[in-house]
Amino acid sequence: MTSRSTLELRQQVGQLLIMGCGGTAMSARLRSMLGTLQPGGVILFQRNIEEAAQTHALLRDVQKAVSTPLFLCVDMEGGTVDRLRDVIAPAPAVAEVAATGSKKLFRKHGRIIGEEVRALGFNTDFAPALDLQLEPSKSVLTSRTVSADPKETIQYAREFLRGLSECKILGCGKHFPGLGEANLDSHNDLPLIDKPWKRLWNEDLLPYRELRRNLPFVMVAHAAYPQVTDDLTPASLSKKWMSEVLRKKIGYRGLIITDDLDMGGVLAAASIEDAAVETLRARADMFLVCQKEESVWRAFEAVYKQAESDKKFAKLIAEKALQVLAAKRKSRALKSRMAAAPTQKTVDKLRRNIWEFSEEVRMHALGRAQ
Repeated sequence: MTSRSTLELRQQVGQLLIMGCGGTAMSARLRSMLGTLQPGGVILFQRNIEEAAQTHALLRDVQKAVSTPLFLCVDMEGGTVDRLRDVIAPAPAVAEVAATGSKKLFRKHGRIIGEEVRALGFNTDFAPALDLQLEPSKSVLTSRTVSADPKETIQYAREFLRGLSECKILGCGKHFPGLGEANLDSHNDLPLIDKPWKRLWNEDLLPYRELRRNLPFVMVAHAAYPQVTDDLTPASLSKKWMSEVLRKKIGYRGLIITDDLDMGGVLAAASIEDAAVETLRARADMFLVCQKEESVWRAFEAVYKQAESDKKFAKLIAEKALQVLAAKRKSRALKSRMAAAPTQKTVDKLRRNIWEFSEEVRMHALGRAQ
């Protein structure tokens, strides 16, 4: 194999990876890692975020280290999943906004969060959660869900996604096929959801069916559904779920991404190496590795080595890399120039907008309750 074809293969594998990193600024180590792996995207967490201008500078430097446009990602739902609460202001939780019943406020929630993440340099928000607000998962998902009614979940999510899109931010439906019946946290364990296919299709899967054209990404859960797959394979490693259900039955055409492969829910079923290879075999388009630098390397090298030795797998990787690049080329979010570095005036305005929106949500919910 020539060095040119080796380089091409490594770049193809890189396009399928969205990686986390340590630190709050570009380091020689991180620059070298990004230059070698050439990932398709990078995700930041609170460990990376100290202030608005610092976050913007980190994202700018990350993009400079990679030769293709990056998905610059964050988890921003509001409430308990709010990576920017300490640098801007806490955004209202999904459940609080949903309680207003106002489509105008649902869209405004997406726009407020979209403005915030765009100002800091992001172009992708892994939100909204489409999981149903069911009894088993209430202690795990808390205020992250809209309703037990899939139609109410769809109404909120459709408007929230419109709000994000108005700010040129890509959204993501999660956690397919649904964690509403899960009483375990997939960060630590593999939830087993013993629910029949017909109920899953009519309840948990209805948001994905209705919003299939509105979702740039669908994130697949680390949870097992034995009544569908006849085994304990997590959906994130299941061809049945990704290829047969999401692609063929539902007709989804956007990018399929796994939840973080560095989570207990999937590592209970496979090593990080096997998880990275098998999720792609099962027809995920991209995989997330968020926590440990060592895990990022191990997952990347496992996929690369498998593609080097397996022509059929190499062909799959090449197809997926082209699909990711095509999605990037079409995306308004990635074609838009990164916002200018945020000033204190920018931060103050964002903060004021969030406070005003929070008060609007509170007053609307109060009025509805009376």
